[in-house]
Amino acid sequence: MYRRIRDLREDRDLLQKDLAKILNCTQVCYSNYEMGKRDLPTEVLIQLARFYHTSTDYLLGLTDISIPYP
Repeated sequence: MYRRIRDLREDRDLLQKDLAKILNCTQVCYSNYEMGKRDLPTEVLIQLARFYHTSTDYLLGLTDISIPYP
């Protein structure tokens, strides 16, 4: 999961501080999410799924289909 959220961010040429601002947290906090040092709270997982237009299952690595559910 952590690799996936980093890859999505990098694919869009965003910095960690950009995502931190969107999620209303610090860059250090977001960095810890990407490195797996801190678990993603459910609300953050949902925010990321909405931001990237994907499903939480995709972010969690439960599916390789990035298209969100209808």
